[in-house]
Amino acid sequence: MATARQQLLWTAIELDGQEWTLIGSERGLCRVIFPHESLEHFRGWTDKVAPGARLQQDEGAFERMGGVPAKLRAYFAGEAVSFADVPLDLIGTDFQRAVWQALGEVPYGQTRTYGDIARAVGRPQAVRAVGMANGANPVPVLLPCHRIIGADRKLTGFRGGLAMKRRLLELERIEGVVDGGHARFEF
Repeated sequence: MATARQQLLWTAIELDGQEWTLIGSERGLCRVIFPHESLEHFRGWTDKVAPGARLQQDEGAFERMGGVPAKLRAYFAGEAVSFADVPLDLIGTDFQRAVWQALGEVPYGQTRTYGDIARAVGRPQAVRAVGMANGANPVPVLLPCHRIIGADRKLTGFRGGLAMKRRLLELERIEGVVDGGHARFEF
């Protein structure tokens, strides 16, 4: 049986002129919170994954987690960054974790479709389920769900909003992706 998380750590960092929040445990990075979201927005999640755990601000802890703040700053400065050595504490179903692992295998500057990811996890008919797992990705940018697009090269959706997805693709100089997607992601 896995040891309960005793403590969750967090820090806020400025990336691309906006405030992002990182949440981690003693095991690694758990969450990357988009600028339009708040730490309070995730209070129910933190209570579920670490009941009774203290939530403590600790910027240095994330430097010790593979230097993730510096790597994120470099990424947003347009550098091709690998996050492979950042320890992650991913909380999800087996299927979600398989999808998230497949996301981590999509190279910088390239895209894949939801169908590609479904085939990569051995569930070629599970395209919609892949989309749901993609949307539940707890560590966007590090596990690059923004690189996953529709088979018609449309943006489709993104928890961070389609403007953010466009921005991340621009940073990686990915071209040929067209606007489109669900209106609920237009922010």
